[in-house]
Amino acid sequence: MRYFNTEGCCKPQIHYMVRLDNRLEQIKRLYVDRGKYVVLNRGRQYGKTTTLIALAQFLKTEYLVLSLDFQCIGAEEFAEASSFVRAFAAMAESALKKAEAGNGAHLAGFLEEFALDSQKRTLRELFAVFSRICEQSDRRVVLIIDEVDSASNNQVFVDFLSQLRVYYLNREERPVFYSVILAGVIRPDTERQYNSPWNVAAKFSLPMSFSPDQIRAMLAEYETDLQTGMDIEVAAQYIYEYTAGYPYLVSVVCKYLDEEIPYEAEFEGMKCVWTKSGIAEAVKLLLKENVPLFDSMVKQLDLYENLRSMIQQILYQGKMIPYSPAEKSIRLGVMFGFLKEENGKVAIANRIFEMFLLNLFLAEESVCSRAYQYGERIVSGGKRTQVFSTVFKTDYQWRRELLP
Repeated sequence: MRYFNTEGCCKPQIHYMVRLDNRLEQIKRLYVDRGKYVVLNRGRQYGKTTTLIALAQFLKTEYLVLSLDFQCIGAEEFAEASSFVRAFAAMAESALKKAEAGNGAHLAGFLEEFALDSQKRTLRELFAVFSRICEQSDRRVVLIIDEVDSASNNQVFVDFLSQLRVYYLNREERPVFYSVILAGVIRPDTERQYNSPWNVAAKFSLPMSFSPDQIRAMLAEYETDLQTGMDIEVAAQYIYEYTAGYPYLVSVVCKYLDEEIPYEAEFEGMKCVWTKSGIAEAVKLLLKENVPLFDSMVKQLDLYENLRSMIQQILYQGKMIPYSPAEKSIRLGVMFGFLKEENGKVAIANRIFEMFLLNLFLAEESVCSRAYQYGERIVSGGKRTQVFSTVFKTDYQWRRELLP
């Protein structure tokens, strides 16, 4: 029996998930087939890894795919170029050996021989080996690297990207990777610091969030298996209204509806669960949990005070901030997945984030703010509402019955 997954990569054989066939075809046609250098720069738990794993499978009959993950390289291996080169070569060798068609397994011997040499190896020598591999491959070679931001502050990583850029730009003169796809959460300040390695990247404009139709198709598969009697159209629309299609939020809300809400006393039967009230209850339960995505949000807000201040202005004051991707805080918020553009203005990305962030700020105020503490002291006098109407006045959507 399949289930809704919120931990790690999703697999269609064992998980209920949005089908990625159309997205994979578009990535192949618009980027890979055209030999593009692409960066998938999206927030945490936005489906990047699931997409890359599926893409590697999708491309393997036409391309030789080197699919790597920088999280597999330890911090000590980034300490100097020679140790990084050996670790990278070992990963690439393993990927080549797994090639199911063509001469990829044979080409792995070049990297095996390279790694066994006792001499210290350089990045230039590593790329010379890759050039030899690409020259002798019976298919064009695509390089995919996930979690590139895990080493973004490391000079060896920057040097690697610089070499990759040079070889990519000169690939017609000296064979190397036909297309390059990098994925991670790459901050705007990192992009500027490492401008040279990043400035060859094509704009990745395909949506990574799920549409109501995609959510509806996923729920249709679930309904075929369990026969709950839900109104699929209504359930998909309400889930989308809370999540705006953010992949993790869609999955986790569905997971609550499938695994936890049925045991709540007020819901009699699965048909009652997949309704407006059931979805609202699932959102309430989620907001009470300490999930990694929310932890990541708090961490980024602590790191970027201007981003925090802007979000507070939007939530507390209903401030209408013009959308400009050139402004650092806006660009950060969009990249992290916290913010979006809506009618030319900056808006919170979805209702769940609105509720979480406002709850967070109010909780922080209750701990740190003298005004809030003063308000608590005069509740018995019946004046608390007057105090809070001046301290926390807002006309934002959250005040317009956004909470369940």
